[in-house]
Amino acid sequence: MQKLSIKTIVAVGIGAALFFVLHTYVAIPTPIPNTRISFDYPILAVLSLLFGPVAGVLIGIIGHALSDLVYGSIWWSWVAGSAFFGLAMGFVGTKLKLDDGEFGVKGAVIFNIAQAVAHLISWGLIAPALDILIYSEPADKIFLQGAVGSAGNILSTAIVGTLLCIAYVAARPKKGSLTKED
Repeated sequence: MQKLSIKTIVAVGIGAALFFVLHTYVAIPTPIPNTRISFDYPILAVLSLLFGPVAGVLIGIIGHALSDLVYGSIWWSWVAGSAFFGLAMGFVGTKLKLDDGEFGVKGAVIFNIAQAVAHLISWGLIAPALDILIYSEPADKIFLQGAVGSAGNILSTAIVGTLLCIAYVAARPKKGSLTKED
């Protein structure tokens, strides 16, 4: 079993805390009950890109579970959706070169297609299916929540997540751009 680096453990702690705060306190309500447009998923996406799928899963599980506890109980079906989203975006991070200071139009397109697909799978498939199986929730209600949640998360991740990626690479030197002076 591979050990997690100190850097990854710190990223998980900070990421879970940011996810918790944003998920719990910074969200735009929608007309659909228990469904909000939140800004935690852009953070989860970018941290997953930077620190990998294991960090993404852990940030998603810990951050979402802690957020649910504020409201009374953990909805494991939706926690599983957050974990899958972190996992998927962590694998996408292996294709992008953010640490090399690269995130152009191609990177933004890859990021946004991947995040949209990952959100659709998380909130359009995984969370609703598990809600029906685990909690016997009515399918029409749950799939409506999943559709609205997917749309809001895709939009917030497209805007905020893309801007975070751009800001991150702007603060990093491009690979090979620095030369050693004699």
